Amino acid sequence: MRSPHRKRPGPRMDPIHPAPCLPQAKWSPGPGDQGWPMMCQVLKESQKCTRRKNLPKARAMDFITSTAILPLLFGCLGVFGLFRLLQWVRGKAYLRNAVVVITGATSGLGKECAKVFYAAGAKLVLCGRNSGALEELIRELTASHATKVQTYKPYLVTFDLTDPGAIVAAAAEILQCFGYVDILVNNAGISYRGTIMDTTVDVDKRVMETNYFGPVALTKALLPSMIKRRQGHIVAISSIQGKISIPFRSAYAASKHATQAFFDCLRAEMEQYEIEVTVISPGYIHTNLSVNAITADGSRYGVMDTTTAQGRSPVEVAHDVLAAVGKKKKDVILADLLPSLAIYLRTLAPGLFFSLMASRARKERKSKNS
Repeated sequence: MRSPHRKRPGPRMDPIHPAPCLPQAKWSPGPGDQGWPMMCQVLKESQKCTRRKNLPKARAMDFITSTAILPLLFGCLGVFGLFRLLQWVRGKAYLRNAVVVITGATSGLGKECAKVFYAAGAKLVLCGRNSGALEELIRELTASHATKVQTYKPYLVTFDLTDPGAIVAAAAEILQCFGYVDILVNNAGISYRGTIMDTTVDVDKRVMETNYFGPVALTKALLPSMIKRRQGHIVAISSIQGKISIPFRSAYAASKHATQAFFDCLRAEMEQYEIEVTVISPGYIHTNLSVNAITADGSRYGVMDTTTAQGRSPVEVAHDVLAAVGKKKKDVILADLLPSLAIYLRTLAPGLFFSLMASRARKERKSKNS
């Protein structure tokens, strides 16, 4: 017999979800819902129609991407490459047969510049104080057969840039070589090491005479002939220290700042005569510049600085100078990343720059005293 107290069965349990299964509600369309199936069908047909209409557009975009954008991109690269090629050809033509005067040609960057300009087919007038070294360089150049262009035997003119009278006579002699000058490369210079307090004014004047007044005097002596022909190119080999100053280089940095300022003004004034002016500011170059530098009392420094020893090869810098002159660039910085960034730091964050220079001065002073 069944027990009168038997419990009614509870809701069924889902084996996957242990929560009781609730009864499902059933819905039957009413009189106002008769149009819903038809509207859904219309929406589906509309979506299919839209997709069919957008398909040609998508295919057209794919076609444009594959057949228009990529060729356009390669075309732009080709135009850029052609432009660079034309620049290179024009630079070669500009330098070939040009009369180029190079000061300080006996050693370092000046000597390497003489080699690359000679190989480019320029007619050289090499200047310096040591006639023996100039003659040796000319023998070295004429003995070389590596160049594929016509070359010309260089002339040499010996004079001292610190002697104003000698500069006037040298300019007349330079013009007698070929009758005119196309490009003047003011490369000669001297470096300096010392503290401001220990340096005599005579040493400051000596550096300024070689690095600033000498090149300015030679430039002024040759400018009239360029203006008369309405053709010429003045090149000043300045320094990164013509844009920023570092401790214990006061006389050198001052001379290069003056050089930068003078030739910037000259560029603006010579524009009406179609005369080009290029200022090139190299960083450290592996030459004897620091060895031949003068100290606070005027004596020879005689030491190869670590930064100079780790500097760029003068051969590389000479090729960069040649390229800058061939492209008629206005202002060129040939320095590594840190010196280049220091130029912008000096302008954008001068307080930070001055703090870094003060820290450098303390470190150098400490290393010299130890």
